Amino acid sequence: MSAPVDYAGLSLWHETAEQDWTPRPALVGDTDADVAIVGAGFTGLWTAYYLLAADPSLQVVVLESQVAGFGASGRNGGWCSALFPTGTAALARRYGLAAALGMHRAMTATVDEVGAVCALEGIEAHYRKSGTVVAARSEVQLARASAEVGTARELGLGHEDLLLLDAAEATRRIGARRVLGATFTPHCARVHPARLVAGLARAVLAHGGRIYEQTPVTSIRPRTVRTTRGVVRARHVVRATEAYTAALPGQRRTVVPVYSLMVATEPLPRAFWARAGLDEHETFSDHRHLVVYGQRTADDRIAFGGRGAPYHLGSAVRPDFDRSPRVFTALRRTLVDMFPDLAAHSFTHAWGGPLSIPRDWMASVGLDRARGLAWAGGYVGDGVATSNLAGRTLADLLLGRDTELTRLPWVGHRSPRWEPEPARWLGVNAGLRLAAAADAEERLTRRPARLGRLLDRLTGGH
Repeated sequence: MSAPVDYAGLSLWHETAEQDWTPRPALVGDTDADVAIVGAGFTGLWTAYYLLAADPSLQVVVLESQVAGFGASGRNGGWCSALFPTGTAALARRYGLAAALGMHRAMTATVDEVGAVCALEGIEAHYRKSGTVVAARSEVQLARASAEVGTARELGLGHEDLLLLDAAEATRRIGARRVLGATFTPHCARVHPARLVAGLARAVLAHGGRIYEQTPVTSIRPRTVRTTRGVVRARHVVRATEAYTAALPGQRRTVVPVYSLMVATEPLPRAFWARAGLDEHETFSDHRHLVVYGQRTADDRIAFGGRGAPYHLGSAVRPDFDRSPRVFTALRRTLVDMFPDLAAHSFTHAWGGPLSIPRDWMASVGLDRARGLAWAGGYVGDGVATSNLAGRTLADLLLGRDTELTRLPWVGHRSPRWEPEPARWLGVNAGLRLAAAADAEERLTRRPARLGRLLDRLTGGH
């Protein structure tokens, strides 16, 4: 028998959520429902929440193999952001400018919607909407930041969506080393993700939903979910499994699970923050190619994460992949490079987990009405807010509503399948290494990386 999982030890967030992580009861035998949802992360719980808010008479069952918030929903960087995995320019090329701007407006409204639900349901998730500052720490990064703002203006997005800050204003917001400028968007809130997901689970239960934890799903079929504990029959089945999708029969090549890892400091003193800024608790990053992300937490730590961990052959997901000493060391080094005063302070936590990437980097939500099968996911790490939009959209689809949300361009999208192994392993890891190599190239040449252009082609310019 395997040892019980220490859920409180999964991350800083789980440890500080003030939540009893003892699993709720598992499914016992067979049952029926109107809607069966597989996965008790943000997507599954938001879907259940909005279905029950619209129709309290619905029988909604949520099935979870571990505990609600076990996966990326409880371990992420806490950016409740209007970022969508496919950028507005790329969406405009695929679907037209009107559809792309509609998606942008839906995402910006979603940031506020999450805050509104927290207030309505009494979820103390440390929600604070103060925007995101992305520093430019080299001339090449500054040129990239300027080009990003130029593209936004061409698309019709104004100063209220994205600003280019000069060195003085950027440094006022984020007192990192070598800041030459920055971009700033107000469309992001800092959250404590484990508090948010735990509070959302409680809200689902309070509205009459059923959550069965410790109930691994073995197969999803039209109107039927088989688990190790019994069978659930429902008019509609929702797959909300994100990075864990690849473990389901027939889904091995639907998305690839890629690991993102995080570190966190001890609570930092007032003297540190007097120099470091982030006075409004803005989330932050910089304009490098390899994704990094950080936040100033409610208790004045820095929680900081990034990519760099390898993709594992066969879309494997295992607990030991959550931790990589090499990546943790690189993250600490990167953060100290940004804020040299951190060299005098301790890092107290390190953790990680998988997120999912579809082949075309395009998140999707949809319903096959004839088969009673719905899905959402493929957030590429931008899922905290996007999952809320997915939940509202799925609720509308399942209830047969024709709304602005159900007409958004990601509805009904189906990404191509990933290549078989070992091509999948080679391609994904090549992309991860290209990002790091492009940053190294720019540090050496002080010119835009040729490797960066190749990376854009591989990721579809998302």
